[in-house]
Amino acid sequence: MLKGDRVGLRARHEEDIPVLRAELYNDVVNASRAEGGPWRPIKPGAQDPRLVVDDRNEGSVPFSVVELDGGTLIGTATLWGIDTHNRAAHIGLGLLPSARGKGYGTDVVAVLCHYGFVVRGLHRLGIETLADNHAMLRAAERNGFVREGVLRSAAWVLGEFMDEVLLGLLARDWNRHR
Repeated sequence: MLKGDRVGLRARHEEDIPVLRAELYNDVVNASRAEGGPWRPIKPGAQDPRLVVDDRNEGSVPFSVVELDGGTLIGTATLWGIDTHNRAAHIGLGLLPSARGKGYGTDVVAVLCHYGFVVRGLHRLGIETLADNHAMLRAAERNGFVREGVLRSAAWVLGEFMDEVLLGLLARDWNRHR
């Protein structure tokens, strides 16, 4: 397990899947804001590609996020779009509603940065988030990410186009920031 100050990132357990599905992905508003496409229901018992880990996919590393104090499941974190040639990847996270607003996001981003830069030897990490996702923007900026641009009206979310903010962090800047 990778450990931060308050959270741990561990392998996805089978018993995590029903909780994550019910609290993150069956929430139409949350899933519509987090996914790149329209929300759609997944029938009970089906293998949900957003949650089932495929160890053969080297371009993505999904984690379950747990509280260090007690081990309670509080969300997901992913290093995705891993480009081994350019030594770059993207990070993403989703916290269960009961875990939001408690500062966990900042710690999750910090642990993902450690994993990307130290464990994987990456040079650059990126984040793309909706412009009104203030919690993610704060968590990223607290970890040294800088805003690199805005994709205007790039995301169709629940009946409207929204801007996406692009943030980036280089390993050398992260080392200075720590």
